[in-house]
Amino acid sequence: MTRVLSCIQPTGEVHLGNYLGALRNWVDGQDKADVFHGIVDLHALTVTEEPGLIGANTLQLAAMLFAIGLNPDVATVFVQSHIAEHSQLSWIMECTVSFGELSRMTQFKDKSAKREAEFVSAGLFTYPALQAADILLYDADEVPVGDDQRQHVEITRDIAIRFNHRFGETFVIPKAVTPSNGARVMDLQNPTAKMSKSEDDDAGVIYLLDSPATIEKKFKRAVTDSDSEVAYDRQRKPGVSNLLEILAASTLISPQLAAAKFSRYDDLKTASADAVVAMLEPIQRRYGELLKDKGELMRLIHKGNSRAQVVAAKTLSRAQNAIGFLGKD
Repeated sequence: MTRVLSCIQPTGEVHLGNYLGALRNWVDGQDKADVFHGIVDLHALTVTEEPGLIGANTLQLAAMLFAIGLNPDVATVFVQSHIAEHSQLSWIMECTVSFGELSRMTQFKDKSAKREAEFVSAGLFTYPALQAADILLYDADEVPVGDDQRQHVEITRDIAIRFNHRFGETFVIPKAVTPSNGARVMDLQNPTAKMSKSEDDDAGVIYLLDSPATIEKKFKRAVTDSDSEVAYDRQRKPGVSNLLEILAASTLISPQLAAAKFSRYDDLKTASADAVVAMLEPIQRRYGELLKDKGELMRLIHKGNSRAQVVAAKTLSRAQNAIGFLGKD
């Protein structure tokens, strides 16, 4: 069975774009492949300085992943920092990738430029080495990524090929794949930009834990268009089309079919809000149950950690033996 790896950082709240664009596909795909889903809290250190925040965010994100429907008996959901092999293999990856390769990474250049007047962590520079370790530890055949992350999978492939050439066949060479088509959810206040938790103003962002009243308020204030026609046309009517895509994804119909049901923007906004509230209600209920029972939530996390650690330990041992480290026996 094909092994698929997808990871997510515990930084900020999960929003509707995350869910409809990616996380729902994780749930749909868990019975079609051998799936590993990592909560990569070590990566979050590049942007987190407040003590205690990463742990709390990690616990909440784990609860959300199980609440949306990931089955701990099927999907391997693990916490990166709980698997020591990530850090151990990361150093080997740093010694296998070149300074020049790291310096050409687009994300480092973009993120360091944005923080030009601030502290820029060296972890931003070596980030791809840890990410390579994340992928290679689990013998992942496929890594679903958007265009912004494709470069990271490509450098992982280069590192793995170089290591295999130097020390013998050790790592599975992963392939970047385009994720299953999820809904493209745009900001309700700026429908030409993707919904994002990094935005300073979250008036156009629907979080999975928003109350029904908050969701209704945000949809009522959603940007539409100057005319009054309800039609699905991304280029000509981005605001209305975004609402139609959200409604369609929430009710499992096509945007075109959704458009045919409305003649007024207010009715479309109300229906979209109602559909999102109904979709999120069972997720919010299960999320609340899990956070109230931390023992059960930690049991689910440990179940995934145990399964992941067995695979990671075998891969690290294989790499160490290929290099020729002195054994402990």
